[in-house]
Amino acid sequence: MTQPLKIGRYEVPYPLIQGGMGVRISGGSLAGHVARCGGVGLVAAAGIAMNSPYFDGSNYLQADPEALKAELAKAYRIAPDGVIGVNVMVALADFEKLVEAAIEGGAKVIVCGAGLPLTLPGLTTHAPDVALVPIVSSLRAAQLIAKKWDKGYNRLPDAVVVEDPDTAGGHLGEKLENIGNGSYDQYATVREVKAFLREEYGRDIPVIAAGGVWDRADLLHALEQGADGVQMASRFVATEECDAADSFKRAYLECRKEDIGLIMSPAGLPGRAILANQESIVMYDQIHGTFCGNGCLKKCSYKESGERFCIVSALDRAQRGDVETGLVFCGTNAWRADRISTVQEIFDELFAEEAVEEEAA
Repeated sequence: MTQPLKIGRYEVPYPLIQGGMGVRISGGSLAGHVARCGGVGLVAAAGIAMNSPYFDGSNYLQADPEALKAELAKAYRIAPDGVIGVNVMVALADFEKLVEAAIEGGAKVIVCGAGLPLTLPGLTTHAPDVALVPIVSSLRAAQLIAKKWDKGYNRLPDAVVVEDPDTAGGHLGEKLENIGNGSYDQYATVREVKAFLREEYGRDIPVIAAGGVWDRADLLHALEQGADGVQMASRFVATEECDAADSFKRAYLECRKEDIGLIMSPAGLPGRAILANQESIVMYDQIHGTFCGNGCLKKCSYKESGERFCIVSALDRAQRGDVETGLVFCGTNAWRADRISTVQEIFDELFAEEAVEEEAA
């Protein structure tokens, strides 16, 4: 039997957070339905302005906060009492504005990765009920964040997500040369982070395992290894409620294990994606003379020198359905998707056995 997951002041029946998938893959629809089913639903803030009614093609940074609040409102219409939050990448140029917009939009949880969110508690002092959750891949990163938050803000994380760079999708918080070489032990890191928080601060703070979690066996393994819950993202893409276009979902259904690999993002971070169309992604910007008109990232090689490609545009094209020239981020298990299901069906598969046991009791 699994236990409910408590993050700060909020508790959900099932120990599951839906991972944030940027540029409107996990928007209000997916986040709302996950929350309605008893997990934590997250709207990804990265690129949320794209393909929104607030974006006119030239006002990206102005449209971003309004688009985020609109997606949160959509999620709450689906799950009025649900635990709904946002994932905000630290690497975003408007990180601070998006954190503020998340609070204004009623986010109960703010999850931050792609950099160390060292200033996050200072941005949320006026909203102490909002749970703050950093994403790390190492004990050292968790220690840096906890010590900075404690000393500077008298605040500790309400939970910590430990992401496995060997299996997770999208942007990864590890150097390219360290990914997949067999040196990383996710669950050792989970246990180390839990022990550090307990020994240093006397607190049992939930530690969530992210990356490679697909089915109930993966979930139970994570819990057996010391995690308090799991974060799942790729599994929710091939659902009716996912905010991506149908062709994006079909890319998961049609991909093979060997189609999934690593790229270097212009953000300066490795990313995991379906690789079959990498040349077409780069060629699109060259053919169309794309230039950086959005400035979505604090650091971006495409913005600075034209190197690689415009990542927000590539992700936006894929989200809208152009999987020929668009970038399809995914985790290592995306190839396991074999049909379009529903969020409820996934929860039933993960937790139905517990419902049967409760009825029998």
